[in-house]
Amino acid sequence: MADPDLTHLARPGTEISVRVTPNASRNRVVEEGGALRVYVTTVPEGGKATAMVQKLLSKALGVPKTRLILIRGATARDKVFQISD
Repeated sequence: MADPDLTHLARPGTEISVRVTPNASRNRVVEEGGALRVYVTTVPEGGKATAMVQKLLSKALGVPKTRLILIRGATARDKVFQISD
């Protein structure tokens, strides 16, 4: 199953809410009923899972990961990213 094409969300200022599942069997981004879920194989310690989420989400959005800023949820499963200018 390929990651969804989220390039339509890649506008500056857009806030993207995601639900993260760490320790998954494989890395993937899933769009379920308008909500985004990101599954990562990394462990949720020291920001490793958040870094992987940022990498996967930036790839699905088609933007550099430096433009994807975490604004809420650094240590939570529910995170909000914003696309910078």
